[in-house]
Amino acid sequence: MTVKITNKIVGYRVKKADPVASEHQPPVQAETKPVQMNEYIERPDFLLGTTYKIKPPIAEHAMYITINDILLNEGTDHESRQPYEVFINSKSMEHFQWVIALTRVISAVFRKGGDVTFLVEELRSVYDPNGGYFKKGGVFMPSLVAEIGAVIEKHLKAIGLLESEEMSETTKRILAEKRAEFEASHSTATNDDKASDFPPNATMCGKCSTKAVIVMDGCATCLSCGDSKCG
Repeated sequence: MTVKITNKIVGYRVKKADPVASEHQPPVQAETKPVQMNEYIERPDFLLGTTYKIKPPIAEHAMYITINDILLNEGTDHESRQPYEVFINSKSMEHFQWVIALTRVISAVFRKGGDVTFLVEELRSVYDPNGGYFKKGGVFMPSLVAEIGAVIEKHLKAIGLLESEEMSETTKRILAEKRAEFEASHSTATNDDKASDFPPNATMCGKCSTKAVIVMDGCATCLSCGDSKCG
């Protein structure tokens, strides 16, 4: 609405804001989106790292797999730990070329961002044409690449990118009782059988690929993951 001034202006002053109203007015905060993993994030001088040791029977020397993580949105509600790069070291040089190539590709996928958990399934589904092997503990690995995938899976579970399928305490107790009863009735283990964490005559589980399936009372049960044909 326009106001017409008819009298002569003899003075003026600037009206100040009401201090009481200002106190009740919430401060304006700029909304910032959480940083997502992407290929343009520069590598910081310090990264969090974890090293895993594997000793496949098909290799002469042990292999050391180091996975370094970057901490995004540190100190906020959106703080997350994301894998950034992977290195594999060994005294053995027979796998040098493809190991270097594999680590570079995996590191590039990590830095690209998005859902990187698909790498686990891709690596664990690689089969050696010469046949796989059983690692210590009786777990079957179809190839060396598959064991590298198993290590990455273990790491992703440790930092919270993959959910761990933990058995309940009741299930663990039942399996321990079954194992003790089975070993008591089949006490024929020798020193050579100690290479496995499970009874020597156990068969391989189709779910967790571990030689831990025993048959008791006509029911096949895996002592490692709890899978049972009897429900």
